Amino acid sequence: MKFQAFGNTIEKCFENAAYAVVNIVCKDSVKGIIKKEIKASGKDLEELLYNFLEEFLFLIDSNNFIISKFKKIKIYRKNEHYVLTASVLGDNLKNYNMQTGIKAITYNEMWVASPSKDGGKKFVCQVVVDV
Repeated sequence: MKFQAFGNTIEKCFENAAYAVVNIVCKDSVKGIIKKEIKASGKDLEELLYNFLEEFLFLIDSNNFIISKFKKIKIYRKNEHYVLTASVLGDNLKNYNMQTGIKAITYNEMWVASPSKDGGKKFVCQVVVDV
């Protein structure tokens, strides 16, 4: 499955990409009962996005945790890498109907674009997941 996510900031763009992953896995409205802290890093924005979304697959597969909403998300540069920290709320996936399982996030056709100088106002990313 392929999707694009948009946002007025890079953080909102990544947040919307995470919501897209959640919507592939579960169509139910998830309650925000459990709080988790997420951290990811990457040498560029594509690697950061990949590692960030992989964190959610790990939480789904190992902890049966699915996100409901973001409390905060921050992306910054540290040395030669991008770092993302996020605080999310979610619940146990066993309390919901699982729609489609995602096997992996892929680099196939993945990209992250910042607002263009010719009038673009939003960040956009594209992701392909293996289901």
